[in-house]
Amino acid sequence: MSEAKLTEVKLHDGSGIEVEARGTGPVVLLPVNPRPAEGAKAEELRRWGMDPALGRSLVDGLADAFRVVAFDYEGHVLADPKPDSLTPQAIADDILAVADAAGAGRFAYYGYSWLALSGLQLAIRTDRLSALVMGGFPPIGGPYAQMLRVTEATHELAVSPPGVETSGTETSGTDASGWTAQEAQDVQVPRSTDDYDWSASEMTMTEPQTRQFVTLYRALRGFDDRAVQARLTCPRLCFAGSADTITYDERWGDVVVDIAGPFTGRRAELESLGWEVRVLDGLDHTQAMQPGRVLPILRPWLDSALAGR
Repeated sequence: MSEAKLTEVKLHDGSGIEVEARGTGPVVLLPVNPRPAEGAKAEELRRWGMDPALGRSLVDGLADAFRVVAFDYEGHVLADPKPDSLTPQAIADDILAVADAAGAGRFAYYGYSWLALSGLQLAIRTDRLSALVMGGFPPIGGPYAQMLRVTEATHELAVSPPGVETSGTETSGTDASGWTAQEAQDVQVPRSTDDYDWSASEMTMTEPQTRQFVTLYRALRGFDDRAVQARLTCPRLCFAGSADTITYDERWGDVVVDIAGPFTGRRAELESLGWEVRVLDGLDHTQAMQPGRVLPILRPWLDSALAGR
């Protein structure tokens, strides 16, 4: 396995993101943080059932057979928000800039949650994908309208925390399809809601952080994910936990974000459209994104999809 090579790539807004490349073989782009969390940050992630070395574990699980290009896109946009420019086109341009820097003419892409829907947006904007894997967000029947409501409500909370009058403030907001690793830290909402008091959850994200996700979901208003399926030509896999349904309370608009529904209710349709589908029995949004669940699906599928490439 080759040593990690680091470089910085300029993104659509002029900011730079660090990219790490390891291994040899077909290129696989992973928008994950390759550096494990440590100390109190690691303990907090464990508390929510997250692997503090999630990104590193995925890289290590693939780099013996592939050239894995890892870049912490989610961490980057939270550290350097793009409140007015985080659009589907800009995200696709950023991913392509990473691929260019890695010297990858063609590449596979795996993303989870909002980074999965970003992969779909990438796939309809380029012919350079050798394979696409979407985890924790459905390729058809995606909850775009629900996530817009959640992000707008989250932005409202960032602008006017509980007890502060809103007085005509325009909403524009955050998050994506369920909460991913960095969001669980910054927003402190749970992956499992079975015994959690939503009214006690604490908003810690800033207005620019939240507004950039409203920008994203507003740009996706009216997006017809079923209509674009004919434009997808590379091998593709999607997966989610069968218990991946998130119910937000009144502070987030009483919205239900059903990720699992399209996987279970429209599985035959997905397969007829060329998707390989995996449903992880009993797992919620957090559980289904852990490396111990992802790698047994992702690794053999990529081996098959990229064989000979």
